[in-house]
Amino acid sequence: MSIDRSQLVPALGFSKSSSQLCAFIGLPESSSEFSFTGLTLDSRVVSTGDLFIALPGAKVHGATFSDAVAARGAVAILTDAVGALLIESSIPVVVVNNPRSWVGAIAAWFYRNPFSAVGAIGITGTNGKTTTASLVDQIWQLDGRSTGVIGTIGITIAGEEFGTSFTTPEGTDLQAIVATMREQHVRNLVMEVSSHSLSMRRVSGAHFAVVGFTNLTQDHLDFHGDMESYFQAKAQLFSHEFADRAVVNIDNPFGLRLWDEASIPTLTVSRSDIKADWHYQSYRALHPAVGYEVAIRGTGGILIEGYLPLLGLHNLDNALLAIALAVESGVDPIALASYMRKLTAPVGRLEPVDVGQKFLALVDYAHTPDAVRRALATARSLTTGRLIALLGCGGDRDKTKRPIMGEALREGSDIAIFTSDNPRSEDALQILREMVGGVDSAEQIIEADRRSAIAIAVLNAAPGDCVIVLGKGHERGQDIKGIKYPFDDRIELARAIEELS
Repeated sequence: MSIDRSQLVPALGFSKSSSQLCAFIGLPESSSEFSFTGLTLDSRVVSTGDLFIALPGAKVHGATFSDAVAARGAVAILTDAVGALLIESSIPVVVVNNPRSWVGAIAAWFYRNPFSAVGAIGITGTNGKTTTASLVDQIWQLDGRSTGVIGTIGITIAGEEFGTSFTTPEGTDLQAIVATMREQHVRNLVMEVSSHSLSMRRVSGAHFAVVGFTNLTQDHLDFHGDMESYFQAKAQLFSHEFADRAVVNIDNPFGLRLWDEASIPTLTVSRSDIKADWHYQSYRALHPAVGYEVAIRGTGGILIEGYLPLLGLHNLDNALLAIALAVESGVDPIALASYMRKLTAPVGRLEPVDVGQKFLALVDYAHTPDAVRRALATARSLTTGRLIALLGCGGDRDKTKRPIMGEALREGSDIAIFTSDNPRSEDALQILREMVGGVDSAEQIIEADRRSAIAIAVLNAAPGDCVIVLGKGHERGQDIKGIKYPFDDRIELARAIEELS
């Protein structure tokens, strides 16, 4: 789902003049005086009174849509020198170098710095951002706070849910969303911050009271090129530009490095290192109950003991970071013991599907090699039977992780089923060939059609087994050749089980 501007633009009117804009960005006054009442980068959603920011794109320059945005009511265009040459209409034009770098700052200025009015937490890392953000939000709600969430699953404003296209929205949308939260008296925002958004300056103009780091493992190398560039993109968040202080998981080598290099005050969390500011004094898996009995040590001798109803060691990491962040935001540690037992994982994260079958069925969003290994290890611990796992890799994304994910699938399961994820513009069979990597095994099945693959997984399941469908989690569509077809792993898995019962 994409952001609906009509729902996520604050009701209170905003307006700036061309002279104010030019003064803000340090340019001489425009020869054409104008006033604007909105901002957007997307020519398709321009409204009357908007300043359209035309950026160079991968295929076309945004300025090529100048006639269309003028017809929709845009009052002016801000672009670069190349874009200015593409504009043939009489609409006023403001020219800046590298307009992408200005988007967030202009939006923050236009919406009167909305981040300053909310106690914002930003969370970054490869895996665990969504779960950690969800846990922070749940703790705040249990603490009686009005909250906002921006992340992979969507946007929530004081309990009302909206869709989104990106984990972290574009700068114009982001500042408008937070301004809407401010208007609705939301005082606590937790937000996932992607490496793409940092590299593309979507969060320029945003500022967080505290930021958190989960981990860094291989992903997005199609965009960043190598792990060092990926790390440097994430590391930008841990600076005075974006945050006052930080909490970092140091069980990952990149987290340890980040703690050492961060330019802001930084606390550490660790599942096992008792020297970390926040760590587990003990944890014990409960069987047959789901979850752990834990004792958490925090700063200043804090001790939080109780039941944590989450699956998997990786969720111990997510919960520890969430609890440390919540305390940093002012939540009373004494209250956390009672809050902790009420926490739940977000949708599509090791989510059970139960329609009365005699085997365990799970759906999980795992779509990196490390996340696949963790999800399979958790599923293995929950069953005494065989582990039947299904996985695909997304098209038009990091190709280098495909054989690694295929190896993780084979090594972590008894029956490995290779299938499609979101092939996008790529050939699904070619993606599967790259995942399989030429390895032939009697314990692996290749079925490109995801619905059929899920049916095969269920058909192979016996009482006591575990079927886990990986990769798409909460998603409700499958992207094939530019068309998003309705597809929900949870619904498809339940349907397959019912049809065979």
